[in-house]
Amino acid sequence: MFGARLIGIVAYGSWARDELTDRSDLDALIIVTNGTGLNRDLYRRWDEAPLVWNGLCIEPHFAHLPDADAPVAGFWAEVAIHGIVLFERSYAVSRRLVEIRRRLSGGELTRRCCAQSASSHRGYTMSRQCC
Repeated sequence: MFGARLIGIVAYGSWARDELTDRSDLDALIIVTNGTGLNRDLYRRWDEAPLVWNGLCIEPHFAHLPDADAPVAGFWAEVAIHGIVLFERSYAVSRRLVEIRRRLSGGELTRRCCAQSASSHRGYTMSRQCC
């Protein structure tokens, strides 16, 4: 689907955390080059030929690798902590995830837990935005 524009694939979510339930899927972060457009057409094309692995539907999330000096979003923090790199070219993904983990351990991001209705939501937030 992407050829040389594919930088890496990272499994994340409940499968990567070993917290599968009956309704779990396999979340796949598909990282493409910055010149690749990220739009609904990518998801439509995926939906035309969905993949299943070991009985789990593979749910894609398409993204560009964040710049090294960009603020770290909570999503990328979760991927850095719990993600499993399945494929990458030139170790760019692993190097960026290591850098995000370094920033986490340095206190740039902190984990937050907050109740949302009957379930709890876990995530990361920038430390400088916290009280």
